[in-house]
Amino acid sequence: MKTKGYRRLKTHADNTCYLMKNGKCTIHAIKPETCRAGPFTFDVDGDTIRLFLKHPSICPIVTLLKDVPAAYDQQYDCAVKNITNLVANLTDEEIAEINKIDEPDTDFVIGIPRVHRAL
Repeated sequence: MKTKGYRRLKTHADNTCYLMKNGKCTIHAIKPETCRAGPFTFDVDGDTIRLFLKHPSICPIVTLLKDVPAAYDQQYDCAVKNITNLVANLTDEEIAEINKIDEPDTDFVIGIPRVHRAL
């Protein structure tokens, strides 16, 4: 059964992922596509996907990525690929739901072109 709207995981009171326990992901081996882009997140503005990086207070891996440029580059490339693929398969209604999610503890990284799915 298809459900309408964009679904996301709950967060703890400190805004960390609900599936984080003792600073570690409890479903690392099977995490959802959007988690694979983490600690990057996004919104969509017309034909542009706006990519953001979460603050270290939200996602501890950010500190590692900032300290190890090769790791940052690898995760950035993965995030762009996963987010671009995800957005290409979302409806306008689902994107509108995503854009409602307030994520103030992020820094803008880059705008990338949105690829529209084939109808």
